[in-house]
Amino acid sequence: MAPVLSKTPETLVTRGWSDYALLDSGDGKKLERYGRYTVVRPEPQCFWSPRDPAAFEAATALFDPQQEEEDSGRWKFDKHGPVDAFPLKWRDVKFTGRFTPFRHLAFFPEQAANWEWLDARVRSFSQSQGRAPKLLNLFGYTGVASLAAAAAGAEVTHVDASKKSVNYARENAEQSGLAQHPIRWIVEDARKYAAREVRRGSKYDGVILDPPKYGRGPTGEVWRLFEDMPVLLKDCAALLADDADFLLLNAYAARVSGLSLAHLMAEATQDRGGRIDWGELALSEDGPDARAIGLSFFARWSK
Repeated sequence: MAPVLSKTPETLVTRGWSDYALLDSGDGKKLERYGRYTVVRPEPQCFWSPRDPAAFEAATALFDPQQEEEDSGRWKFDKHGPVDAFPLKWRDVKFTGRFTPFRHLAFFPEQAANWEWLDARVRSFSQSQGRAPKLLNLFGYTGVASLAAAAAGAEVTHVDASKKSVNYARENAEQSGLAQHPIRWIVEDARKYAAREVRRGSKYDGVILDPPKYGRGPTGEVWRLFEDMPVLLKDCAALLADDADFLLLNAYAARVSGLSLAHLMAEATQDRGGRIDWGELALSEDGPDARAIGLSFFARWSK
């Protein structure tokens, strides 16, 4: 039985929490708060005008992109000097924010909408099935999604091609009090790992994918989203147990859409029934006239 594809998109909006907020946006930039630091980063789709231009000038740090390269550049700090790393928290998950050379801060705050969804799915599965779900997180990066699922009770296999990122994820697990939780940390190319798991006959109750547009594996493997995602997604669907709970795909790419991801998901799960929801993730300012910024697209199959 083919899954039912939602006829309308959904926008999953992340609003501020104690350690994060989108404070203002406009003139191709966004002003955010990370813990006690205020940060200005490029965001070309913010065509509108900022509400408080002076606040942008007073920020702790500003990311200065290289010409024509928004994702690479350097950070400029205020008179107090450079900041390297700082503690953050989302619910029970503690992790380290970092001023990386790629304009982000070692996690993606808009993903909090997915963390909330994962938390609810894990708790519901554990209650209904009487056991912890077994999850696979590919392209797991610094591990916040893995830790959100683990904190809710899941057993997690976390895979990323970057040894540095996996080390950061393990440090985040220690900070969160989850160092002894059943989490497997794997440094490997996601495609190779998934294909090997298929050959082994491994099964999971849920799979999470958050791939980059382009990347390299630990031994030079090249990842290209549009070329490589269809095969990987089919492998992930093959890894789902007969009574599996979900398959979640998130993507950051200008030429992709939630609907295109949904059709790809439908092809991969064509014999599983269930439902496919799709749309985009957005960050929102607070207040009655809050503006929101769409930042990534998602499709998720659930039974």
